Amino acid sequence: MIGTYAAAVAVCLAALALGQAAVSLCGGRRWSWLAPPVGLALLCALCWGTVRLPGHGVISAILVAVLVVLAVAYLARRLEGGGDALREGWPVALAALVAASLPFAAEGHFGILGTSFNPDMSQHLLAADRLAEGHGSELLRQGYPLGPHAVVVALDKGLGVGLVHGFSGLTLAVAVLAPLTALAAFRGLPWFARSAAALVVGLAYLVAAYYAQGAFKETIEALFVLAFALAVRESTRGWAGLPLRFVPAALLGVGAVYVYSFPGLLWLAGTAVVWLLVELALGRRPVEWRSAGLALLVFAIPVAPEIGRMVDFHSFETFDPHGPGLGNLFGQISPFEALGIWPSGDFRLAPGAGAVPAVGYYLGAAFGVVLLGYGLWWCWRRRETAVLAALIACAVAYVAARVGGTPYTAAKAIEIAAPLVALAIVLPLASEIFGREGGEDAATPPSPQGGWGLGKAAAAIVFVLAAGVCSLLALANAPIGPSSYSPALTGFRADVGEGPTLVLASHQLLADEQGTPYISWELRGGRVCIAADGELEAPPHGVRYVVSEGSQREPPFPGLRVKRVAKPYVLWEATGPVAAESPCPLIAVRQARQGPAR
Repeated sequence: MIGTYAAAVAVCLAALALGQAAVSLCGGRRWSWLAPPVGLALLCALCWGTVRLPGHGVISAILVAVLVVLAVAYLARRLEGGGDALREGWPVALAALVAASLPFAAEGHFGILGTSFNPDMSQHLLAADRLAEGHGSELLRQGYPLGPHAVVVALDKGLGVGLVHGFSGLTLAVAVLAPLTALAAFRGLPWFARSAAALVVGLAYLVAAYYAQGAFKETIEALFVLAFALAVRESTRGWAGLPLRFVPAALLGVGAVYVYSFPGLLWLAGTAVVWLLVELALGRRPVEWRSAGLALLVFAIPVAPEIGRMVDFHSFETFDPHGPGLGNLFGQISPFEALGIWPSGDFRLAPGAGAVPAVGYYLGAAFGVVLLGYGLWWCWRRRETAVLAALIACAVAYVAARVGGTPYTAAKAIEIAAPLVALAIVLPLASEIFGREGGEDAATPPSPQGGWGLGKAAAAIVFVLAAGVCSLLALANAPIGPSSYSPALTGFRADVGEGPTLVLASHQLLADEQGTPYISWELRGGRVCIAADGELEAPPHGVRYVVSEGSQREPPFPGLRVKRVAKPYVLWEATGPVAAESPCPLIAVRQARQGPAR
């Protein structure tokens, strides 16, 4: 618990300090809630740029600590509105932290998020372990973006929290930073309305669902896309006239590269292009080429070293439309899930497959469609062109993934769009109910088009409550895996081949820590039996290898000899002949990825 929360607090503090310092250097004097994602983007880029230096993460930790201290010192005499921001942000941060802690509270322990939903964390842990040891990995060779992994390595070297709790802390921090970022859209509203709106946007259902399966990259990218739209929006409002007003958006682009590689830029570039075209069509000149050129320069310099790796990543298996594109899904997921009202603890299930009848899903989707339609009309009428442009970019990305990609990539496109969809629903309702444009200061006179329309108030309350309950349901249903990690089990794959192999694990690991799917994924590609330590008197017939923990002096069964030791595991091999057939099931890669429904 201490390691997870220490990592989360460290990431949040670093993101807040670095991000606000960057915004202030661009000319913004007042506190901006766009600082958290800008700071997170800088954190990923800085850690990746230094994690492979001597010390393998030590220099990253030291550099971040020094920069945070310098940022705080710089802001101490220049920042305006810091006290107001603290009073505005702490209820949202606390509520988000409590909500994001539900998985750990429900499972009763801290560990690997999402085990049995999505086994991908195994690859991320292995890649981070290799970075921390100064070695290469398959993901590194394939050009896979490893910015978040570098942050976790820095957390491990700086705080000693371990890789498992480093990833959990980073993922938890993103769940806190996202609602704080959404506050940028709701200035001027009463604190309770502002807080509820920010939480519903930042922890939209699909964001909560991806958090529940430990998918930190998708939640970070969703945060960057939301923040980019709000940064573009702010360039014509609070930052209008600043020569560097587009630099924060450019820094978000840098973060997207180091978190999501070149695909992460598709949403951001699409938003920028559509926004510019719409603004020009409306007869506006929103961009001065000097400001745009400075932003592009700020983007290009830190991204240049990653271009070669982005080219390599182009051939990554996920992008193959003819490959096994389901991933851990059971089929295409509904785009209606982006509307936020989907009463299922597992987003992969079809309507009616859970405890709620299918009609509940359809009513929620219909209600969301009506509200989204009103929101789009309102945004166009109020010239919320940045929000509309981001929604169009998300829609195009989803259609492209659905037509030319795989269900796995299409689902990610829906998740990344979810916070923006929630924003397009909540922002118009909140602005109309309280008679104030989203983003205006409290001193601004009420908009004459506003009012306390009973229907709008009722719709807003119902949506916030329904969407909030659905998000909490997804969070409470998240499985938590082992609390520690060693790459040794994965390393045995080359030794055992197709097996058959018996793995003896502790009762706690199997019963309380989702150990069975975790072990299956670690030894994927072979025949694997899994049993509790001390449960069997003899291995199943046909088993050639046995994996156990503990001493190599005492074999768990007679007739075994040590083949290899990789602490904390010992790999044993049968000394005599074994049967040609075995009851141990074949753990295929695709089967292990899909995992069981929960």
